Amino acid sequence: MHRQQLPLDGVKVVDLTNVLAGPYCSYQLMLFGAEVVKVELPGTGDLARRLGPDPDLNRERMGASFLAQNAGKKSVELDLKSPAGRAAFETMLAEADVLLENFRAGVLARLGYGWERLRELNPGLVYCAISGFGQSGPMSGAPAYDQIIQGLSGMMSVTGTPDTAPLRVGFPICDTVGGLMAGLAICAALAGRQRSGRGCFLDLSMLEASISAMGWTVSNYLVSGVEPEPMGDQNATAAPSGTFETADGPLNIAANQQAQFETLCRLVGRPDLAADPRFAEREARKKHRQALNRELNKALRARTALEWEELLSRAGVPAARILTVPQALALDQVRHRGFLAETPLPGSGGRPVTVTGNGVVIDGVALRPRGPAPLLGQHNSEFEAVR
Repeated sequence: MHRQQLPLDGVKVVDLTNVLAGPYCSYQLMLFGAEVVKVELPGTGDLARRLGPDPDLNRERMGASFLAQNAGKKSVELDLKSPAGRAAFETMLAEADVLLENFRAGVLARLGYGWERLRELNPGLVYCAISGFGQSGPMSGAPAYDQIIQGLSGMMSVTGTPDTAPLRVGFPICDTVGGLMAGLAICAALAGRQRSGRGCFLDLSMLEASISAMGWTVSNYLVSGVEPEPMGDQNATAAPSGTFETADGPLNIAANQQAQFETLCRLVGRPDLAADPRFAEREARKKHRQALNRELNKALRARTALEWEELLSRAGVPAARILTVPQALALDQVRHRGFLAETPLPGSGGRPVTVTGNGVVIDGVALRPRGPAPLLGQHNSEFEAVR
């Protein structure tokens, strides 16, 4: 049976990245068909190989954090400070379509591989550098991890309630956003190269990508001068839109449209709320949000969260329970779409490991890794230059 043809089939990516933002980007490229070769420091490798809750896996240099973002890639050990390593790297670059790195700004240039040199080695190369703040500017040399970017972007200032903010978002969202934006930029550059034949240098700032991803939180301030504030589980753009109380637990409702609000009022047995002058139209509902929420919570306590989810969703009102991560992964919807994939774990007797896709289905087939995450240096022998 032939493998499904994918949009990035034939694209070769040399990946110098570590931990999350860069590996997450190259994982997406791999899912879309690219051949990704991780270039890792001999004997050490990606720091993520030692990160995760399982000490045994960490000792095997196959930590959970590494397994999650590196399935389907190849691993080659190279020391870019040695003459042999540099020669091998340059041979790989000559055949590559993409070079991806997430060092601190200027590190690769100090190793002798600034953009001018890279362009000499391969005029068609798409070079993407992911860094905390970009390659220029007063903060460009500062170290940055996800939490640092969360704080500087303003994201933490609007996360939580007025009493609990600032809070870190519960997963490394800035790393993820940075990786996604890098993947988008790379695909755009590859499309442009088809017309021009020339590569380009993509200088990606995680700080700027994260601010961009905050959407209306930023645009409300830029356009209307309204400074965003933490609102906990409530949506500042609409009411009722947030988390509500049911007989057995919390329920998210986003009745952002007038018809949805009126349907909600009818289904919870409170049609009078839609006629109340405090709640009759959108801006009034936002102004009297707390009073409206109190009335809805009283009515919603009559049924369980699942009962309301099914009833409201059928009627076109967005509503759903708040799940744990295990519950989310167990959803029939997630399973139905083939979002999760099992791969063997090298070096552990074929123990299966479950990894995620990316939510994209092409021609009816979910994108998934073509193989397991690699052992450190597993593919050295495939590359003549590093044998």
